[in-house]
Amino acid sequence: MARYSNELKHKIMQRMMPPNSESVSQIMRDSGLAEGTLYKWQKEARASGFVVPSGEKESEKWSTRDKFSIVVETATLSEIELSEYCRSKGLFVEQVNAWRDACMQANGGVAEQATRLQKELRNKERENKDLARELKRKEAALAETAALLVLRKKARAIWGDPEDE
Repeated sequence: MARYSNELKHKIMQRMMPPNSESVSQIMRDSGLAEGTLYKWQKEARASGFVVPSGEKESEKWSTRDKFSIVVETATLSEIELSEYCRSKGLFVEQVNAWRDACMQANGGVAEQATRLQKELRNKERENKDLARELKRKEAALAETAALLVLRKKARAIWGDPEDE
């Protein structure tokens, strides 16, 4: 297992991060490093909170996870700091603001939809309960009617049909 210097690892990681956003396959061809090693470094960098897009140059094609990482990373920055950050990463302030808005909107719709679905579920359960109660009442009425018909038939058999007389 080869050991690589921290300097080499740092240079490779810089190539993976914005504004370069080079793909693992490109870095692998240029540097001769093993693909597994590069993916491991990429995974470690993401786990440490660095934004390491999957080799996509155009920031609009980055994964939502990468965009979210940028939003979290820039959440506490002032306008000036955000501008500097964006310049260093090859981004636009408007992009980061749009991603922030998208993140903020993401859960709002889900919560509203969950509330609406819960309300619909309660209504359907109430309706189901009412229908079950009505069905039980109708089954009881049907059983009573069937019992009366059987009794009437037995009474006719025992005493004869009163309509015949």
